[in-house]
Amino acid sequence: MAQNKLMPIRILSQELNLLGEIDNYESLQFPRSFHSMGSFDLRINRYKQHTDKLLKNALIMLGGQLNKVGIIKHREIPLNEKGKSSEQWTIKGYQLKGIVGQRLSIPPANTEYDQKSGPAETVMKHYINRHLVNPDDPKRKIPHLVIAEDKGRGQHITWQSRFKNIAEELQDISLATELGWDITLDLENKQFIFDVVEGVNKTTDQDEVPPILFSPEFETVKNQTFTDSDINMKNYGYVAGQGEGVEREVIEIGGATGLKRIETFIDARDVAETSQLKERGQQKMKELENEFYLESEILTMSPLVYGEDYDLGDITTLQNRSWGLTRNARLTEISEVYEPGTYRIDATFGPSKSTLSEIIRGQFADYERLLKM
Repeated sequence: MAQNKLMPIRILSQELNLLGEIDNYESLQFPRSFHSMGSFDLRINRYKQHTDKLLKNALIMLGGQLNKVGIIKHREIPLNEKGKSSEQWTIKGYQLKGIVGQRLSIPPANTEYDQKSGPAETVMKHYINRHLVNPDDPKRKIPHLVIAEDKGRGQHITWQSRFKNIAEELQDISLATELGWDITLDLENKQFIFDVVEGVNKTTDQDEVPPILFSPEFETVKNQTFTDSDINMKNYGYVAGQGEGVEREVIEIGGATGLKRIETFIDARDVAETSQLKERGQQKMKELENEFYLESEILTMSPLVYGEDYDLGDITTLQNRSWGLTRNARLTEISEVYEPGTYRIDATFGPSKSTLSEIIRGQFADYERLLKM
């Protein structure tokens, strides 16, 4: 894509009919996420053509890319100090996969949890099916949403959920199993298609596909920020299941010893079966691993073409010789930024830095479990 040309934005109705197309906006930020929902932020002069169609719940699609779709949830236009309206609309929303966050995990009748065991893909699609596609209450059904064929991908897990946000549950499953998820458009059949995303191993350690190396020395990236932190890390867990006092079952997870050992307590009172304690402990310990990630601006004029040579979810090799760094990591976030005369790609390799809301959510979940003790 030429750097001086803006990405066309198609505006669609909820019935997937084309309402208009704009390509002369002021700016668009479109951050995609492998594990979570993603969002977008569009700024456009209010007098430009088709701005009247940028209404809440309308869809926007980047060009003809069926996997880059957002749903408008916020419209904003300020007044200046003289009380006059601004010339610019701010349009925000989440990407189409964010509709998953509109539902909670309601347990089946007469059961405490909605529980599912199987490959991660099967578990994810179970929650989508039960709460968005074929719910017990037909009023909870999301129109146009269908589920792609279940291929049984990902590691075997047992997951239980009770009145939790489905998007947050899928994010947690994704982080625990390294299996992404997305919703894409099928315009011909007027459908939203939910599926999981594996990503492709494109590291220099394999020879099945052309390897991808991101390095300033090869002029593929610039403005790198590298983080390798153990400040919040825990590597040895005591996982407590059901029971009271000395009768409470506790198992241990981890192998670290001596000064390198950093212990934590994991309350798993909500886990009914002893066989699931180890799995819960491993899931929690994965959240507490060493923080290693690299944020970088990818050069758009490099030999590597975004969307062709590499894409969200792919595992690539990172190298910075001056830092003595060579490591393989998954591309977990890609933010596309379009402004007149500018096209930029900002990327995060490895688990991204936890946001304040995610930290609070994790602490609140732990607090909920403590209340049951």
